Amino acid sequence: MWSTTPVHRWVMTGSWPEDAPPELPPGFEHPDLQSCEDGVGPLLHRIYRTRITASRMSARELIAALREDMDKVAPTEFATFQKAEGEGPMREGDEYVVRMPGPWDGPVVVVALEETSIRLATLEGHLEAGQIEYRAREDHRGVVFEIDSWARSGDRLSDLLYTHVQISREVQLHMWSSVLRNVVDFAGGKMHGGIVITTRRVDPQMIPRLGEEDSGLSPKEQRTLADLASHSVNFDPAVLEQPPDPSRWRVDEFTEELPHEKPGAPEPGGSWEVAKRMMDDYQLADPRIVEGVFDSNAPLSGRDILLKIHYGPLRFRVGVRVGEAREDTVELDGRPLLRYGWSYRTLQGHFEEGEMRYELRKWLDSGDVGFRVHGASRPARSGPLLPRLGFRLVGRTQQLRFYRQVCRRAKRLTEAQLETERATASRRQALEAG
Repeated sequence: MWSTTPVHRWVMTGSWPEDAPPELPPGFEHPDLQSCEDGVGPLLHRIYRTRITASRMSARELIAALREDMDKVAPTEFATFQKAEGEGPMREGDEYVVRMPGPWDGPVVVVALEETSIRLATLEGHLEAGQIEYRAREDHRGVVFEIDSWARSGDRLSDLLYTHVQISREVQLHMWSSVLRNVVDFAGGKMHGGIVITTRRVDPQMIPRLGEEDSGLSPKEQRTLADLASHSVNFDPAVLEQPPDPSRWRVDEFTEELPHEKPGAPEPGGSWEVAKRMMDDYQLADPRIVEGVFDSNAPLSGRDILLKIHYGPLRFRVGVRVGEAREDTVELDGRPLLRYGWSYRTLQGHFEEGEMRYELRKWLDSGDVGFRVHGASRPARSGPLLPRLGFRLVGRTQQLRFYRQVCRRAKRLTEAQLETERATASRRQALEAG
């Protein structure tokens, strides 16, 4: 009988050192260690997560079983774990070879073991350079199992297959999804909510020893942003200070509920703070469609952003400028409402004219948190002809799709980040207790 597993994939722009792999334990050394700094291409910080309900095993029991034999959950059609020397349970310093079809065997070494986690690092000859951690934790809904990977391609051929041809990426996705399904079966439970895969991509120039560590920008991006500073807004902003004429402007508004908080001020590390951080880092746009490039050291208010827009095989680069970021508390319908938001306006050379506003809202009396995107736009009347013509023909469909996707990502990424931060806090507490 066929069965399907919902897989939710989210891609975000990462940063260094936030997405750097964990430090190796004090005193750990290995002559053949292949760290992220030794790799090629972008660093991908990827988390594969699922929740197991009605599990017959606790988080500790599950990890203990994997320390005995990783092949209990390995998809044998893709990979099998073979200990390089000796037998028995896994210990720190043990080396394994992950046997895969073809010439793709991957040597790894155990760098850290905890009651609820196993962390491995790649050795010379592996397709990847980095670390991977298997971990489990419990919450009121069951056992959460995660595979946390920090990796770059091990060499240029691997980078070609993964980043450009993308063969290795799809194989890897299928393999780790199979591992999570096997973990659920091994634990004797049921998968709840499918599989969530969150990817944060860190470009090579952001990684130490490889380039622009401070701003994370390539020299070309720095020049382009510097050029944007001389561009003015491509419409009269005064026309949008009042409700725009619907016969001249397209006005859109979309909203999305975010994870609930307790009534009162935003909770530290809660839904409001997480969503606000992702807004300010321009994470809500899918970077596979619209990628925002900016100087992270520049203040948010007045910041220039270079938008790299992908439409099929076509690529467009346009500029926008952020206005003033504001946070205030108002009374709406007799209820206290906390608001935070900012907007950006299109610059000369953009194929649109207009403004888009991102806004967070929290009802202080109930704890309800929401996200709102508001746009007022029209086709540009100046600038490169081909992009303007293309926007008039197909832009409206893509524009509405973008708004809906931003709202959906606001919810799903906030949920995923809250899960990740809870797992990190739980892991930190376990280390401190140990």
